Order: sequence, then C-alpha cells, then structure tokens
Amino acid sequence: MAGKEGWSDKIKGAVSRVRGEAKDQTGNAKGDSKMQREGKKDKLKGDLQNDIGDMKNKDR
Repeated sequence: MAGKEGWSDKIKGAVSRVRGEAKDQTGNAKGDSKMQREGKKDKLKGDLQNDIGDMKNKDR
C-alpha cells in the first residue's frame, strides 16, 4: 500500500492540467481573456496537485 496515497493527487493534477490547457487554448482561439486566465489557474492547480502527490509518494 505504500505510496498509493499520492497517486490520486497526481491523477487529479493531470485532469486539472488537461482541463486548464483546453480552457486556455479555447480562450485564446475565441479571444476570451477570462477563459484564458481560468485555464492558467487550472493548470497551476494541476501542477500543485501533482507536486503534493509526489511529496506523499516520497514520504512512504
């Protein structure tokens, strides 16, 4: 069981990054700066979730 706790955070991080990239690119195509900002925020959230998962996996 060791190290599995961090994998859920890493998966959530990957989903957030994909969602953020989609929003960022859609906002860019539409010229919607609000959507781009939301996308960048989601990508940052995903990076943080991934880092938390890495830390949890190292502790085990």
